[in-house]
Amino acid sequence: MHERLTHFIKSANIERSSPFKEISSTDLINYKSTLTNATSWYLGSLSGLLQQWNNLGYPGITSDAIALLKQLRTQGNPKGEAVLTHDPIHGPFTDMELESLHASLDKAYANSAISREGYLLAYLFILLGQRSVQYAALKVRDVSIERAKDGTPVYTLRVPRAKQRNQLSRAELRDRVLIPQIGELLIEHSNEVRAAFQGLLPDPLDAPLFPAKQRQGGEPGGFEHHRTAQALSLALKSALGSLSVMSERTGKPLHITTTRFRRTVATRAAMEGHGELIIAELLDHTDTQNVGIYIEARPEIVERIDRAMAMHLAPMAQAFAGLIIDNESQAARAGDPSSRVCDPRFDPTMKPMGNCGKHGFCGFLAPITCYTCVNFQPWLDGPHEEVLAHLISERDRLAAQTDLRIASINDRTIFAVAEVVRQCKIRQGETING
Repeated sequence: MHERLTHFIKSANIERSSPFKEISSTDLINYKSTLTNATSWYLGSLSGLLQQWNNLGYPGITSDAIALLKQLRTQGNPKGEAVLTHDPIHGPFTDMELESLHASLDKAYANSAISREGYLLAYLFILLGQRSVQYAALKVRDVSIERAKDGTPVYTLRVPRAKQRNQLSRAELRDRVLIPQIGELLIEHSNEVRAAFQGLLPDPLDAPLFPAKQRQGGEPGGFEHHRTAQALSLALKSALGSLSVMSERTGKPLHITTTRFRRTVATRAAMEGHGELIIAELLDHTDTQNVGIYIEARPEIVERIDRAMAMHLAPMAQAFAGLIIDNESQAARAGDPSSRVCDPRFDPTMKPMGNCGKHGFCGFLAPITCYTCVNFQPWLDGPHEEVLAHLISERDRLAAQTDLRIASINDRTIFAVAEVVRQCKIRQGETING
């Protein structure tokens, strides 16, 4: 509403020599004439604000302006445009953007660059895609752990259903199962919050799962110390904004909004073949009237990635997180043969691609996963071109034999290897060709 009103004021002021005293029907008619087919909905959005302004009894809107707004047939805000067009600013995240977000989150948490609360909040938005007001209404008692028949722990979060926008409510709750990595952390977090509220509330289980840093007062009954939905959204943006995760589509840091995570959850469900009922259930919708756009908007995965495309997109994707070294003498574990990353598929002489800087066991599949790992130190003269050619060839093979969802699983790794090749060529003074 602020954006729409600002646009109106700026447009109307072009022909004025003095500030507004009130908004008249003439101002609205002149403004309507400046709108295009693409922006005609601006007046429709503004209409509700101006009429509510008048209904509240505030001065500034003439009676003839209100009469005009009630007579005009204005176009509403286009529904689902960001999803249907896969808008890089407001639409769902791509698989690669989401993978980059996962990797940066995990790295930041491991390095204590993000708090556990911020880490958990971000992952709940990524995994569940619920509204901010639903997370704001969560309490410590909503986190639980049970045991399956085989003894496996099952972590559950009871998420309140949001009946009205931005209104805290716990009238109905819906169970959501969490992956063990997040469920275990959430249990630890809830126990700490409960301990912190011992003596502050009659029952510490009623403490908010994500409590406000400073209590403002005036909260609805039963929601003492809870954050507002807006405060929780700002906390998410602050936590993820500090990571500066890049988008391979824009070459800029990802634009973080809570709505984008909801759209991503629904879009990925549609890509996996789920129907409208399942998507409505995931988004906590009471019906399916607003989920059809996700079925229509299933994105087409890039059919083919060749070397030229990989080299072009690699700098924007920023998938390579390690450090290129001249030789093993510069490695973090220099002189340790077990740190060498080799594979006869890429060099029969077993010449290493580089060194691993991590001490301890690694359960990932070397050397493919090494290129997106922060501990990897590739050699300047390592067989990286061979790795890149192998990954692209394997992608083409899988695309021909299975489907693109399977074939595209290593796309981020392809861009990481391409970035290593690109940086090596720059350091060696070679020309980078597609």
